[in-house]
Amino acid sequence: MTDQSSPRVVVITGASSGIGLAAAEMFARDGWHVIGTGRDAGRSASAEASLRAATTGSGRVDFLRGDFCEMADVKRVAGEIAELTDRVDVLVNNAGGVRDAIYTTGEGLEATFAANHLAPFVLTRKLLPLLKAAVAKATPGSVRVIAVSSSAHEHAPGMNWDDLMFRNGPAGAAYCQAKLANVLYTRELDRRLEGTGIVAQAMHPGVVHSNFANHGDKAMQDYFATIQGSTPETAARTIFWLATGDEGGRDGGRYFHDLAEAPIAPQGRDDEAAARLWSESEALLTKLGL
Repeated sequence: MTDQSSPRVVVITGASSGIGLAAAEMFARDGWHVIGTGRDAGRSASAEASLRAATTGSGRVDFLRGDFCEMADVKRVAGEIAELTDRVDVLVNNAGGVRDAIYTTGEGLEATFAANHLAPFVLTRKLLPLLKAAVAKATPGSVRVIAVSSSAHEHAPGMNWDDLMFRNGPAGAAYCQAKLANVLYTRELDRRLEGTGIVAQAMHPGVVHSNFANHGDKAMQDYFATIQGSTPETAARTIFWLATGDEGGRDGGRYFHDLAEAPIAPQGRDDEAAARLWSESEALLTKLGL
């Protein structure tokens, strides 16, 4: 049985706007302890106020700032989360996005790969003790790690092992590879967590009209300006459903869209690639002292 003596805890990255904020509001209205992260100070403050206003019952809101392109920041945020709670019931790795060009971070990483893949890798690893602590107080399968991926993973022919971080661009292709990495990582994470009571799932939010395209190149901005899309709230429903419903707690390593399981492209079902991506990611992080 789930421990009802205190609110369940959800960590949502990229919760200062868009899908992340919409999902965080759903958890807040349901009385959870919501720990959100954001990069921009103004948007983070506004989101925190909105979440506090939405909170019901014994729910609580904490908001942390961090640049998830920088792994040292991710590590710091993980430490701050551990100071706020002794358990994490649900981790939603939502932060990420597309860029208009290839950028190198202060740690020498390619920014799209860093924010979309390596940041969730680091955060999940650092929060694993808190996820396992939640299992001890909850029904097996109710503790979950959810990755916000994308149908863009279908457009990556496979991981480019000769240029894993896609330093040679173009930016759109780098994003597709990073979203493929999300799917592969989720599958390998779930395999490694088998028997622990923690389940990992991935989801595709669909075309969402938020500030997502603002960071892309002109072609992407023009595309989003003309295509029919949904609201952040529509996409957030699937995140909340995966976090709280029965379906999200069984048979991990799957991929969902609009409250239903969706097919994964063949390159996203490559278990050898998933295992190799894990090893390559660990090697990159080891070089950073992480």
